[in-house]
Amino acid sequence: QPQLVESGGGLVQSGGSLRLSCAASASTFRYYGIGWFRQAPGKEREAVACVTRSGGTTLYAESVKGRFTLSRDNDRKAAYLQMNSLKPEDTAVYYCAIKREILTVELKACASTDYPTWGQGTQVTVSS
Repeated sequence: QPQLVESGGGLVQSGGSLRLSCAASASTFRYYGIGWFRQAPGKEREAVACVTRSGGTTLYAESVKGRFTLSRDNDRKAAYLQMNSLKPEDTAVYYCAIKREILTVELKACASTDYPTWGQGTQVTVSS
C-alpha cells in the first residue's frame, strides 16, 4: 500500500501563493491518477483538481480555475499544487490522493470516493 505525505502548507495573506507537494512511496507512481482535495472547518470535503496517470487530462474545480495548477513528476514520484491569488475561502486542510488507473482512463470528475489512498493533509490558511 503506497503512502503519501503532503507538505508546503502554511499561513499566507490574501493574494499570496503557496506550493503544496505530495510525495509518494509507490515505485509504480506513474500508474496512478492523482487528486487534490480540501476540507474547510464545518464543510464537506471537496475536489480541487485531479490528473490522469498520463498527465493528459487535468480537471479543476471552478472555484480554483486559473489560480491553481496541478502538476506531477513521475521521476520524483511527486505531485504539486501551485496555488496563486489565494483567497480566505481557500483556507482548508488540503489532501492529496491517488488511484490506480488504466492507461486509457477517461477522467470526467474528481470523485473522492474513487481514490483509496490518502495523505495526512496539510493546513492552508489565507488571511484577509
